[in-house]
Amino acid sequence: MELNKEAASVRQPYLTSLRRELHRHPELGQEEYQTAQVIERELDRAGIACRRVGKTGVLGILRGGKPGGSVVALRADIDALPVQEQNQWEFRSETEGVMHACGHDAHTAMLLGAAQLLAECREDWSGEVRFIFQPGEETGKGAEDFITAGCLKGVRRIFGLHVAPDLPLGTVGVKPGLNNAAVDGFRILVQGRSVHVSTPELGVDALYIASHIVVALQAQVARRTSPVEPVILGIGTFQSGTTYNALAETAVLEGTTRTLSAQSRQRAREQVEETVKGIAAVYGGKAQVIWDNIASALVNDPVASAEVAEMVTVQEPDLTVKMDRPLSLGGDNFSEFQLEVPGIYAYLGTADPQKPETQVPIHNGRFQMDEDALPIGAWLYAACARHWLGCL
Repeated sequence: MELNKEAASVRQPYLTSLRRELHRHPELGQEEYQTAQVIERELDRAGIACRRVGKTGVLGILRGGKPGGSVVALRADIDALPVQEQNQWEFRSETEGVMHACGHDAHTAMLLGAAQLLAECREDWSGEVRFIFQPGEETGKGAEDFITAGCLKGVRRIFGLHVAPDLPLGTVGVKPGLNNAAVDGFRILVQGRSVHVSTPELGVDALYIASHIVVALQAQVARRTSPVEPVILGIGTFQSGTTYNALAETAVLEGTTRTLSAQSRQRAREQVEETVKGIAAVYGGKAQVIWDNIASALVNDPVASAEVAEMVTVQEPDLTVKMDRPLSLGGDNFSEFQLEVPGIYAYLGTADPQKPETQVPIHNGRFQMDEDALPIGAWLYAACARHWLGCL
């Protein structure tokens, strides 16, 4: 079987149906039990051996019919978001408050389509392809389970992709080097002492302390970081107090930092710790910061990037390769795989100017993609694997 975009396009009805099935039944990170069963069902139909990694991750393994060869890994994320869908499509989410608003349903469908394509021509190639269906990407989970389980052992290249409503259909974003920021989450716990509001001198107001922390952390970015190196520090939640006439005993803040280098990542952490504890102490309270390492900075291997860009240009010249997609301060823990194996994370154009809904940004309740991108993505996954198996 010739492996090209036209061959993948034959599977458009299958890919669309599968993506819509997943879209109707979204599941949050580490809860993707039904999604995992669908993946296992489709891999089994393609004759591809698979096993669970963690509770809901799935690893598929396909070996070529020729002897020898190297090992390539392909990754798709499978979790949904706690977002209420606002679309009225017949395949809209059937789970209240949960939606595939980031395209992970499409990523999963495309990788399953690639698995079929590679299985049908397995006698033509040597080596091994590992299909990584990763749960919990939105919360920075899942990747570590595959790494710890040895799923990258012997892998020479790894490839992943993400739908991109900022790129037109038929465009593949392949940017060497830094693509996405490192992402850390933090939880600040402020401890005060509650008393009646009429006697503040007898207590410690955790809400007041937390309010100063919020303002000071925003100023930290403005006055303590270089304006030429982007750093984001945001507070997303603030919980404190139980009644209107008493000083709050405790306060809890949750937020995130986005940084571009290991140095600025560490510096941001140190400054947050210093600010939080210093302000709490000034007003007689105590505070601690609990960190969550969500994702390292995503850096595409320059050699692998050049290989993919050239492969797309030569094999499918009707596709446009964009090498200068702007840096994003969003994150993706595909980066954890790249710390282990040279690899590339590409972006697949899913926008059609004639379909305004396909230009809605990700993480939005009205997000939708042009489903004509599905066979392009399936081909891209499969073509990268074949290309690397043939040239390494």
